[in-house]
Amino acid sequence: MGNNVRAMAAATPVSRDRYVDLLRVASLGTVVLGHWLMAAVSSAGIGNLLAVLPGLQVLTWGLQVMPVFFFVGGFSHALSYRSLERKAAGAPVYAAFLRGRLRRLLRPTLVFVLVWTAGALAVQAAGRGDGRLTAAALRMVTQPLWFIGIYLAMVAFTPPLLRLHRRWGWAAFGLLAGAAAAVDVLRFALGVPYAEFLNFAFVWLAVHQLGFLRADGRITRPAALAAAGLAGAVLLVAYGPYPLSMVGMPGEKVSNMAPPTLALLCHGMWLVGAVQLLAGPARRLLARPRVWRGVVAANGIAMTAFLWHLTAMLAVYAAQISLGLRLPEPASAAWWAQVPVRLLLAAALTGLLVAVFRRFEAPAATPPALGSRPRSGPRAAAGTVLSLLGVLGLSMTGLGGLFEGHTATLVALPVTAPAAIAMALGGWCLVERSAPARSVRLRG
Repeated sequence: MGNNVRAMAAATPVSRDRYVDLLRVASLGTVVLGHWLMAAVSSAGIGNLLAVLPGLQVLTWGLQVMPVFFFVGGFSHALSYRSLERKAAGAPVYAAFLRGRLRRLLRPTLVFVLVWTAGALAVQAAGRGDGRLTAAALRMVTQPLWFIGIYLAMVAFTPPLLRLHRRWGWAAFGLLAGAAAAVDVLRFALGVPYAEFLNFAFVWLAVHQLGFLRADGRITRPAALAAAGLAGAVLLVAYGPYPLSMVGMPGEKVSNMAPPTLALLCHGMWLVGAVQLLAGPARRLLARPRVWRGVVAANGIAMTAFLWHLTAMLAVYAAQISLGLRLPEPASAAWWAQVPVRLLLAAALTGLLVAVFRRFEAPAATPPALGSRPRSGPRAAAGTVLSLLGVLGLSMTGLGGLFEGHTATLVALPVTAPAAIAMALGGWCLVERSAPARSVRLRG
């Protein structure tokens, strides 16, 4: 692995924006660290440290960095799609674009889901799935998959929204932001049922659209963007129906995350502006070979580490319980004293899991094939939609109650974990079947 990373780092084109790679790794790493810190595990179950210490919720204004990941996704998707268009010389590229982006994302995700499903079935068949900690673990281990479902939607919408961006630029972002604001009016002022779920699209696609603007070098005043976003978020939280926390909190009637709100979009704007302001110093740091090799290595395993980090954390607590060690009350002095040890153990276990499963994240050896298989674009699009619905559904159902037919509500429809898994696998098959019977060599 070391020699491969050195070779990849040495072969990096001068034109590559290394800062984007750093942002991708840093955002996922921050999310992982946040999850490890927020887990307040006790003999009563798994809670949230931010609920135990509400004063810490203000920290989410700096640590809720998922908008940065989606912003980086918009940048990468714009470059990838345009590159395919240039190489295709007029051939359809939508199906190839979807396959190329989904392979590296869905394959490790489905492996994670299948491994955990097998474990959940074994635990529940043995009659041991109803303990407080076990039940909580089966419920929460799939929750972070929501972001993968949203990311799949961004991939699917990239071509039409990129065309909108080419024509309207900043106005396209304004259109999506205005739609997000209108949804919140329908939700909070008029009480229109289910309207809030539209903001899963409008809010995150607006952040994604900022990535298009960065790809064209059109974020020329990042300080103004950051100031506007921060001011908007402060005003909305201070005077509107929005909570302080930028992550979901147990028992809250309103969450800024699920569904996302206009306040979260403003939060995303200030984060994007802030990271843009740091681009210059970061690029100078990334010019150092050793630093860049570290970023290259981390990018190769980031998704695998994200998928398995909660498994590692839960394993640490399970080991503590099985050894008869006392679980201190969350936020107590003893709890804080154990934090460094828990983090080190969780990181070590995550490293072991990455070593086992990282091969499923490896990029394809050949570029996505272009070709003329009939209806390849609609087939790939249908597969992507089915996959994202399955992944989102599984993030809501968890893996508990598999034998009892436990359901959760996906927008307005009930869904079970087996049905969600079947949708994700079926969507993956459809996307793969959109490939041409024989590859067509890319030009250029």
